Order: sequence, then C-alpha cells, then structure tokens
Amino acid sequence: MESPFSSHYILLELLLSFLFFSTSTLQTVPEKTLGFSSDSSFKISLFADLHYGEDAWTEWGPQQDVNSNRVMSNILDTETPDFVVYLGDVLTANNLPIPNASLYWDEAISPTRQRGIPWASVFGNHDDAHFEWPSEWFSGTGIPQLYCPPTCSSDLDGEGEGCSFKGTTRLELMQKESENMLSYSKKGPKELWPSVSNYVLKVLSSKDPKVAIALLYFLDTGGGSYPEVVSNAQASWFQNKSQEINPDSRVPEIILWHIPSRAYKKVAPMFRIRKPCVGSINKESVAAQEAEWGIMNSLVKRPSVKAVFSGHNHGLDWCCPYKKLWLCFARHTGYGGYGNWPRGARIIEITEHPFSLKSWIRMEDGFKHSEVVLSP
Repeated sequence: MESPFSSHYILLELLLSFLFFSTSTLQTVPEKTLGFSSDSSFKISLFADLHYGEDAWTEWGPQQDVNSNRVMSNILDTETPDFVVYLGDVLTANNLPIPNASLYWDEAISPTRQRGIPWASVFGNHDDAHFEWPSEWFSGTGIPQLYCPPTCSSDLDGEGEGCSFKGTTRLELMQKESENMLSYSKKGPKELWPSVSNYVLKVLSSKDPKVAIALLYFLDTGGGSYPEVVSNAQASWFQNKSQEINPDSRVPEIILWHIPSRAYKKVAPMFRIRKPCVGSINKESVAAQEAEWGIMNSLVKRPSVKAVFSGHNHGLDWCCPYKKLWLCFARHTGYGGYGNWPRGARIIEITEHPFSLKSWIRMEDGFKHSEVVLSP
C-alpha cells in the first residue's frame, strides 16, 4: 500500500526543484551593458546637483524643482544623449520631512525616464542626509504646515501624520531606483558599506557586442550619513576590479563621482581659466574630499584612466589636465542648491572608430561652449 505521505513528498520535491530552478535563473540574469549607436558614437549627459526638495515646505522650493525639470528637458531634447548620469546631490534630503525621499528622486529622473533614455546615478553628500530643523521654526511663527504624502504614512512612529524626519538611506534609495528597467544603477559590494554606489558599466562596440570600448566607473564619495571620503577599501576594489576586467589597460576608463578629490586643488585655476584648462566659470574654491586613502594613486597609475568627472562645486565647470588624465567638473544643473549661475549640463561624447573622448557644456538656453578633447 502506498504511503499517504508519498504524494506529499513528490509535491515537495517538485516545489523545491522549481524554487531551485527559479533561483538559478535569477542568478544567471545577464548584467546590463550599454552600446554604441550605428554611427559609432556614445553620448552621455551629466546632470549634477539637482537638489530636489530644497526648502520643500515653501512656495519657492517646489518651483525650483519645476525649473530643474525644464533644464533637463531642454538639454535632453537638444543633445538626445544615449545615456544620462545623475552625478550626486539629486536631493536636498536634509530639507525633506518625509520618510521616503524616493518620491522626490522619482521626480528628478522623470524627464529622462519619460524619454526612454537609460540612466545611472552616484550618491552625493545631500542625498541621504537627515532632516535639519530650521532654526526659524522655533521663532514666534512656529513650524509651518507640512504636507507629507499619505503613501508614506507607514513609518510615522508618532512623528506627525505622514511625516518623518529620519531621512532615507542610500540602500533604500538605490533599491527603489534599481526597480526601474531603464536604471543601470547598482548597489555595490557589501564590504564597501556604508559606501553604496560603487559599480562599473561597460560600453560595448557596435561592431562586436562582446568587445568593450569604454568602462564607466561609479564611486561613492560619501557625505551625508558618513564622512566625505573614498575609502581605502574602495581604492582596493577599483584596483582589483579594473585588473580583472581590463588587465592590460587596453580599454579606456572614465571615473564618475560627486565630490572632487584633493588633486583638483592642485590644478585649479587661480583666477581666470587659462589653457590648458578649459571652462567658463571659476567662482569658488574646490571643496574636496575630507581625506584621500589611495584612490588618486590608483587612478594615475592606470594609463587607461582618461578622465574624472565631479559635481559638488556649483560655481566651477572647468576641465584641467592632471598628470596623464583630466579632472573635470560638471555644470550645476538644478535650480536647487546655492548659486545663481546659469544652469546647464556637461556632455561627454565617446567615438568608437577611431576612439576619442571629448566633452562640452550645453546650457539651458541651448548655447554650447567649452569643448575639450580629453583623449584623441
């Protein structure tokens, strides 16, 4: 007589097999890669320092987000890039009294998403900052009436209907963004924690999709919830990863991060921007990382590293040579954040045959300037 448990046992085996197959399938999903278009070029738009959510409780603040949407839309329609990089400080999280800042992050990427353009992001020092209580809220006028989306009300903890003042972590922001099919952002290795946005993307040849023409490295420069540094562990990760996927340094490498390294101070123009530097505004001193733990040594030792791109300083947009590579600032894109300089974006164009790397600034009004060849 057949055991009454035999059929259950068979069903259990089938269920376990299905779960194993499903897990294996998920683990073998190919990594996302980028590719050159048929004209053998690849264009990237860098959107830096958008600062969505700046003074979110005022009439002025939300209007700046509307203005930033307009800047990005104009530039995307003019340049029609293949890819967009959000170069940190997408948010002014220290001004956001809501438990899920991803709502503002979604708004910031909407011009790119609506046009079907893929993107990736790296964190800045304001993206996961805790809420900072304005001192004027404790004056006679008191705390203003706050609107916090009811969809976030699951994390109230008695702090007021729909509102929270704890901030949204880097991991939470990255998890939410990576759910979008157009996002190429990645959560980096756990051993680099609390640094999160550390990863590399390959730009593949239009002729042979197995051949990488350029490598884009994203490095988290910290700030907000932890010090503004690139750790020794990150420098080691870069060394190991670049040696693994580009052992002979044949493939050109581009570095994308938010806060400039201290090397930027060494090449910064004194007053006017003069050759060999190229740019249009030099209105403040370089606000560099708090310390360096080996990353610049790693970069300059690799002949394949062609350029480093930073945001953070709203009043700088120059590129200057440093040893065998270039150090570049993006252009302040968002209407949030400090400074009244005209808004724009840095554009990067990579050509496949023959390889070249050049860059320029595209302004909100369509004006193009400060073109520079970074690698012939």
